[in-house]
Amino acid sequence: MSLAQRVNATARNGTRYSLAGPVDAPLLAFIHGLGLNRQIWDRFVTCLEPRYRVLTYDLYGQCESANAPVKPDVSLYSQQLIELLDELGIERCVAVGFSLGGMINRRMAIDHPRRIAGLAIFNSPHERSSAAQQLAEQQALDSAGGGPGATLDAAIERWFTADFRQAHADYIEQVRAWVLANDADNYAAAREVLAFGVVELIRPQPPIQSPTLVMTCENDSGSTPAMSHAIASEIDGADVIIVPHLRHMGLAEAPDLFIDALTGFLDSKVQF
Repeated sequence: MSLAQRVNATARNGTRYSLAGPVDAPLLAFIHGLGLNRQIWDRFVTCLEPRYRVLTYDLYGQCESANAPVKPDVSLYSQQLIELLDELGIERCVAVGFSLGGMINRRMAIDHPRRIAGLAIFNSPHERSSAAQQLAEQQALDSAGGGPGATLDAAIERWFTADFRQAHADYIEQVRAWVLANDADNYAAAREVLAFGVVELIRPQPPIQSPTLVMTCENDSGSTPAMSHAIASEIDGADVIIVPHLRHMGLAEAPDLFIDALTGFLDSKVQF
């Protein structure tokens, strides 16, 4: 394989992206979660670029990407990636999504199945009880006026274990800075997608057919093990891995666990 220089560029639709790895290798596209950016995948890129072409990018309205052309929903975020792949001349990819990103790649697999060689869904929400769904929607609407910092302290506690927060204060401050850098309106719109968009992904018709890996962490309160098992139950042959002890951002606390699971999945289940 011929190695390409790492590329940082802006697509025609305003998406800021980074591309690394051999130019003729299969492509992995990584989709970050609410309030974050493509830097959350840095460890994944370093480990995977020797074997794969690795695409990371910022969602509309977050970090360096342009604002969404209209109020976003899951389909618009999916179309953002489709347009980026089209511009890069990439026909198929494995789409790896974290949290909101794990909703976006599912929508993409429903709407554009031929573009998906495989799915990896990390710590992503799914069907909630009626009361929990109503609460999630109301909280998203209520938070619109408070900006990304309004609930950040509580979010950091949900995302990371106490031991990690204490031992890696610099990283926690980096995550805080990422979230706080978000424009309030863009953040609120994305949070609404995270709350409301789950409903359209439940028991999809036609069913998702792509090889799929679903992972979450034992103590992820918003993307629970039960949700991961439910996602997998709706995708024939999907694998489920529950990481002990960790919380929502287990892929930041123990990235190698997720990378090892992903590479095992790619080697055993995905045909590019």
